[in-house]
Order: sequence, then C-alpha cells, then structure tokens
Amino acid sequence: MHWEYVLLCAAAGAAGAINSVAGGGTLLTFPVLMALLAHRFPGSPDYAKAVANQTSTMALLPGIVASAWGYRKQTIHALSWLKVLVPPSIVGGLLGGWLVVKYPKVFGDLVPWLILLAATLFVLQPQISRWTGIGRPHSSPSRAGVAGIVVFQFFVAVYGGYFGAGIGILMLSALAMMGLADIHIMNGLKNCLAFSINVMAIIVFTTQGEIAWEYAVPMIAASICGGYMCAHFAQKIDRQIIRRVVIAIGFTLATYYFYRQFTS
Repeated sequence: MHWEYVLLCAAAGAAGAINSVAGGGTLLTFPVLMALLAHRFPGSPDYAKAVANQTSTMALLPGIVASAWGYRKQTIHALSWLKVLVPPSIVGGLLGGWLVVKYPKVFGDLVPWLILLAATLFVLQPQISRWTGIGRPHSSPSRAGVAGIVVFQFFVAVYGGYFGAGIGILMLSALAMMGLADIHIMNGLKNCLAFSINVMAIIVFTTQGEIAWEYAVPMIAASICGGYMCAHFAQKIDRQIIRRVVIAIGFTLATYYFYRQFTS
C-alpha cells in the first residue's frame, strides 16, 4: 500500500536528518519497520523484529558513508588510531550481525532493553562527555590503556552490529580517553568506525539474513535526502531539542514494548 511507503520514507528522512545532527535515527526507522513487517510474518514476531533491524541498518548505511566521506580530511590526521580500532570494529560488527541472524528469538526478547539502553545513552551523553573529557586534551593512554580501549571498541562494535543506536556516544568517549581533543578528528574516526561496523553487519544480513529490499530502497533515498537537507540547516537547529525528541521517542517506545512483552 502507498501509505506504507509514505510512512517509511518519512521515518527514514527524519532519521537521516536526526543522524546528521544528534544521532539516534534508528529509534525512528526500527519501530516503523517492525510494525509493518509484523503483518508479513504474523506467526514469527521475533523474526519480524530481526528483519526490521536488518532493513533499518541497510537503509541508514548511506548516511554513515556520507558522514565518513565528509570527515575524510580530518581522519587522515589519526590514521594510526584508525589502524588500531578498525580490526575490533570489523570483528565485532560481524559477530553482532551474526547474533541477530542466528538468534532472532533472543533479539526479539531484547528489543525493549535495547531501546531503553539507547535512550539512556542519549540521556547520559552530557555526563559521559564530562566524565571522559571529550573535547579536552590529556595524556595518551598506556599500552594497557590502549588494550582496554581496543576491547571496549570490540564490545561497542558487537552492540553496533546487533542494534546500534547510541554507538556514536560510546565511541566518542573511547576516543576521548585515548587523548584526542579535536572534535572534528574524533567525529571522522567515529564515522569510519561506524562504517566498518555496519558494513560488516550488512554483509552478514545480505548473505545469511533477510533484508526487506522493497522497503530498504525507498528508505535509502529518503534518508539521503533527509541528511543532505539537514546538513544545510544544521547551524539553525538546536541540537538539545533534537536530543530531547530522540530521548522522548526512545523511552516511549521502550515503555510500549515492555508493556507488550509482559502482557502478551
């Protein structure tokens, strides 16, 4: 039906715009896809949730590619860190994507918790920034510290391949702990790492899982348009307002899905 595509494109366009400003677009696209795909898989709600997650990841990937490309000049200044953090991102992204495909029932049960985690990360973003010193220069970590950051990035990548909303906050925190202070370089690294994570997950989804391509293709176009248009007006947008909207959506969805889970 035409209204389905209008709804999906609206969600994807808004998600692309939100991702370009504050992040959290997954919290818009995932529930819409989940609701629509529930009708396709009436006897397998958990599988419908897994397919919705895979389709959402595919739909929002071009925005990550554009962001990574946009920061390519800044990323050059931190290639040494990119070489350290890309391998755990690749492995973690593959594992996270594989877990979604292999255990859709577990993923379905975790959906309320994943959305709650994502919303909580957005609430704590200012505090996390202060705790980790984002934007403030400090000494580089020791070898043990680097090893700890690599392990942390691996688990962030697993979560990113599995669901993904909020990984930008976690990665910026890790980069701050590495002693980086230039927010543009940090964003460049973050976008490249996010690209690595999501591409690996997409490889798993396209080879072993299922993507609803009839939904993903128009959503890709809409997310690109949303991100492109928002980039031109980003200076006029209050990021705090966008963050609050994302947080409100996240907690509302978490409450709804918890209610569904415990009353069904």
